[in-house]
Amino acid sequence: MYPQAEAPPSATPVTYDQMLERVRYDGAYPTRQRAEQTVRIVLTALGRQLSADERAEVATRLPVEAARILTAEPPSTESLTGWGFVKDLATRTGGTPATTRWDVGTVLPLVAHLSGDDLLNRILAQLPSGYALLFGRAELLQAA
Repeated sequence: MYPQAEAPPSATPVTYDQMLERVRYDGAYPTRQRAEQTVRIVLTALGRQLSADERAEVATRLPVEAARILTAEPPSTESLTGWGFVKDLATRTGGTPATTRWDVGTVLPLVAHLSGDDLLNRILAQLPSGYALLFGRAELLQAA
């Protein structure tokens, strides 16, 4: 028996409205507008950290509106650790590191689910340390 290629995470595509409602529910945001603001901020920041190929592949797994947000800005030349990503985003938005971590932790696990395990594994292998937790995964480190 041969292993089968991983099927897309969801047979039924998620709409942008469904994505926003999920973020609103998971993040306990009071309004859809607040959830959409969070999605925009986090996806834009994530897009800056991914290579062009990774961004394009993740974009194919997201609703069209979310894909446009992810790919709107060019990749950054500065590679940030997971904690650096949160601190940079907090600085850019004027938020606290705690609330920014909450926002990131609300959006990125949904991106992970929509992307699927294989793609997420490849992304995490390319990003600096600290991102696995942001995507809702344990970060396993090799013993020295």
